[in-house]
Amino acid sequence: MATLEGLRGGGGRGGGGELVFDRPGINGDEEEDDSAAVLLSVLAQHGEVGLCFYNSENSSLHYMIDMPDNHELQLLARVIQEVSPHVIITSAKQERCMTRFLQQLGSNPDYKPEVVTYPYVDFGLEVSKQRLLSAHLPSLPPSISERDKMSYLSSCISFDSPLMLRTVGALLKCLDRRRVGVELEDSSVRVPILQFNAYSLKGVVFIDRDTYSVLQIFKSELHPSVYKLHSGEKEGLSLYGILNRCRCKFGSRLLRQWFLRPTQDLAVLHRRQEVIRFFSSPQNSDVQSTLQSSLRNIRNIPTLLRRMSLSHTKVTDWQGLYKTVYSTVCIRDTVRHLPQSIQLFREISEGFSDDLHHISSVISRVVDFEASIAENRFTIKPNVDPAIDEKKRRMMGLSDFLTDVARRELEHLEARIPSCCVIYIPLIGFLLTVPRLPSMVEREDFEIEGLDFMFLSEDRLHYRSQRTKELDHLLGDLHCDIRDMETAVMTQLQNSILERSSSLYKVLDLAAELDCLMAMSSASQEYGYTSPKLTSHRSITIPQGRHPLLELCAPVFVDNSFQSTESQGRVKIITGPNSSGKSIYLKQVGLIVFMALIGSNVPAKEAEIGLVDGIFTRMQSRESVSVGLSTFMIDLNQMAQALNCSTGNSLVLIDEFGKGTNTVDGLSLLAASMSHWLRKAPVDVPHVLLATNFHSLLQLGLLPSSALLSLLTLETAVDGDELVFLYQLKEGICHSSYAANIATLAGLPVSLVQRGVEVSELYRTGRPIERIDKASTDEQANRCRSVVERFLNLNLEDKELDLQGFMKDELLPSAGELLNHS
Repeated sequence: MATLEGLRGGGGRGGGGELVFDRPGINGDEEEDDSAAVLLSVLAQHGEVGLCFYNSENSSLHYMIDMPDNHELQLLARVIQEVSPHVIITSAKQERCMTRFLQQLGSNPDYKPEVVTYPYVDFGLEVSKQRLLSAHLPSLPPSISERDKMSYLSSCISFDSPLMLRTVGALLKCLDRRRVGVELEDSSVRVPILQFNAYSLKGVVFIDRDTYSVLQIFKSELHPSVYKLHSGEKEGLSLYGILNRCRCKFGSRLLRQWFLRPTQDLAVLHRRQEVIRFFSSPQNSDVQSTLQSSLRNIRNIPTLLRRMSLSHTKVTDWQGLYKTVYSTVCIRDTVRHLPQSIQLFREISEGFSDDLHHISSVISRVVDFEASIAENRFTIKPNVDPAIDEKKRRMMGLSDFLTDVARRELEHLEARIPSCCVIYIPLIGFLLTVPRLPSMVEREDFEIEGLDFMFLSEDRLHYRSQRTKELDHLLGDLHCDIRDMETAVMTQLQNSILERSSSLYKVLDLAAELDCLMAMSSASQEYGYTSPKLTSHRSITIPQGRHPLLELCAPVFVDNSFQSTESQGRVKIITGPNSSGKSIYLKQVGLIVFMALIGSNVPAKEAEIGLVDGIFTRMQSRESVSVGLSTFMIDLNQMAQALNCSTGNSLVLIDEFGKGTNTVDGLSLLAASMSHWLRKAPVDVPHVLLATNFHSLLQLGLLPSSALLSLLTLETAVDGDELVFLYQLKEGICHSSYAANIATLAGLPVSLVQRGVEVSELYRTGRPIERIDKASTDEQANRCRSVVERFLNLNLEDKELDLQGFMKDELLPSAGELLNHS
């Protein structure tokens, strides 16, 4: 059985073979006793994990969008625990965290999956796309074109997750090689993929990249400083931007992970809520300030410990570690005076062990930070090591001693030499130096009886004398000895700290969590958020909800409520004029639900939110050049994901679906989609909010009647010719989009708007639309009719017919008259 050390090597481009680590009971490509096999392919790079897996029981391929993970790959561990794959496929060229994870997995006696490694080239993005295109999909006709197949695949699997897409390629290669599920069939029979399913961990809410973008949960912008244009981005106006008030980088990083992995776990959410509730109280503001000032000193503990393990520690690392440990001790002492009924406070009080105080006191007692900074190396304080203290005393008294030695040496030198010095140079030792005389030109002139010439430097000659040799033997290389001895002390100190590293890692996790919760508490106090009541029911009630971002930008914001119960109002259709606030209302509901799912307080008078398992959106058309799909095709993909993946516990937000194609076709697709949900059993219907200007959807009765359907509109008022937006949600239907009023507000020419109203009215009433740029009289119509009749009466079989003459004499003059008349 091969060892996992083989995984450290980079998989070369040659060979294309697989490196296999057998699982007991599975020998290479042998079929397992169980009829169903699960093969999981995974890549971990730059703090993210992408994976997919194939289940031979139902020939389905499951994929998980790229997700952030920590250095211990806890997310991947949870996936493996849930899926229990028989085979794990990964790259031979991988990060250290994956190697360590697989080693730990192999040491588990209860579960040892087979590990297969492929060369890194097999995880290439383009290679994976080609394998996906050539995969056996029985649900598609054999004659389907590559372009149509790509369009279909883009609706089934997310092309926005490059790591996941690369794992798909390696998985398909393994399936074809092993012929999973078709081992006994003819060689022409390929491994089928009957369905693609999005996979999310139990308790983790499914939210795709489009939803994060359209809800403005994250928003990256180029840094405005000219010095940082090429070095990175900054967070723009986003939900993460206004809630991220963390004092240390690890807090910000953990908060981003919470945003990327909203949870349904009520225990986790209640744990966060109780801390936020505590710090939201004004009487605890002083404690919060004290803790936040300590959190500012928390440094990158994993990096510090890694440098220690490699003996690459710098003076700044020791300073950072001391500040970190000292600050954590202060945090522990502060938290111990807080209510221990709060779980996080109790864990900090117990988890910040006395090891931290030991580390802090040892560093304080041993390391001389002032001297270390001055000498740019590790230096210890006095009274730590008597031998080092003795050598340092010798070093300090060396100057006066060497002056006496030089005076005695000068007495034995030639009279022509006016002066001399005895110096100490680390690694070389003690030397006698004399000034270079004018007569000393050639090397032979440097020779002095009784002295060994060493080198010339800056017009001074350096020699070894008998006395300096005695000093070398007597005192040794003091400087190097001191450095070596202090390095030995540093190594002992490092080993002592590394033995207690588990305490430091625990400190980091708990301190980051405390930082995140205090950050959200600060935002909650400033913006007037309230703590939502989280339940396992399927209803959502949000009285007087507000958009967390728009309320910061708008001088006046009108709040609106939302209610969706288990049996009523689950499908809401919102009509209203353009710019009346329909899209803002949809985003407002989505953001409030999202905030509740990360444990935050929400912008509402109060809220009771039943946990949702996914938030799906069809609100904003993405850039389509890179994926090679039309804008409408991308809209359809987003809608297909909502229809296929949403459950009775999901939230679906749809804004103006169907506008990207023919009006009748778009209306038909929208009506069919909404009818699909309305005809389901109430338990399977998600919370659906649709904003649309397709008034015919309701006027023509295209939807089935249902208690689940609720019709809403946003109030407006017409003051003369001016449209006034009230932004207040109410029950009812809007019968006009007020497009002309909106166009006038946008600054379109009045004459153009008036003509648009005229044409719209003619079209709506079925009357003919007459052009206004050319005459349309009976006389002109009769003349045209006469020309046509004369042409039809021509005998084209008459050999003497001059057709060109007829056109010149009859048609062209008539055309000229028509032009002159117009």
